[in-house]
Amino acid sequence: MPKKINWQTIKKYKTQGKKVAMLTCYDYSMANLLEKAGVDSLLVGDTLGQLVLGYPSTIHAKMDIMIALTAAVRRGAPNVCLMGDMPFLSYQVSIEQAIINAGRFMTEGGCDVVKIEVDSRHLDVVAAMARAGIPVVAHLGFKPQSATLQEKMVATRQIDHARQLINDAENMVKAGACGLLLECVTANTAKAVTKRTDVPVISCGSGPDCDGQVLVLHDMLNLAGAANPKFNKTYANIGQAITDAAKQYAKEIHTKKFPTEINCYNMTANDQKEFQNWLDK
Repeated sequence: MPKKINWQTIKKYKTQGKKVAMLTCYDYSMANLLEKAGVDSLLVGDTLGQLVLGYPSTIHAKMDIMIALTAAVRRGAPNVCLMGDMPFLSYQVSIEQAIINAGRFMTEGGCDVVKIEVDSRHLDVVAAMARAGIPVVAHLGFKPQSATLQEKMVATRQIDHARQLINDAENMVKAGACGLLLECVTANTAKAVTKRTDVPVISCGSGPDCDGQVLVLHDMLNLAGAANPKFNKTYANIGQAITDAAKQYAKEIHTKKFPTEINCYNMTANDQKEFQNWLDK
């Protein structure tokens, strides 16, 4: 039985200098494979709105769907550190609603930790979650839920923005955030945040010096077929493999090559003979 990894384990990784391997995941079967592969942590990201449900952006991922798929991932990977991504308007409306929705990720989804996209305006939300006993990771830098309000994808290219992000990161930790996720932050800024805070810092396109890395599974396996971000590395072309397999399957159906007798179930010889006699009457 693999040893359970929780957020306390991830915190120990930071003190030990061990990097955290995290991937997004959205279903039971894939979660099972990723746990067997030795991935430390899985993030049920609101990217499922695009990659699983086919919407144009992440804001269409709804709470009930997120909870259902998070629970599926937990059943498939009971021993990884599971992070739930709180979707658009699940924590912005009120602190009370934020705590209730975060609690659903913990109790119904089986999460070890939740993640919210934040800036300095969300310090009170982070603090309230921490007081409620909910481990919360603050997502800084590029925030997909607010993409239409952001001028650029890459954050902190300018020194003033870098200073502000570092200040926000330190304030999030003071407010009670148990970890940070930095998306598309310049590498030197992410390195500074990692050194200046005592919580685990996960990089999503923010350089090699954070305490761990997360990639979108569909990008890493080339399942989506879309243009990958600069920070992604494609480890396998599973998308093409699936297309090729399905193409071969369709061809064999159309040409009547599949199924054959070896793919069929048959009666015993005696029953088959008796059945044929009955049919011939």
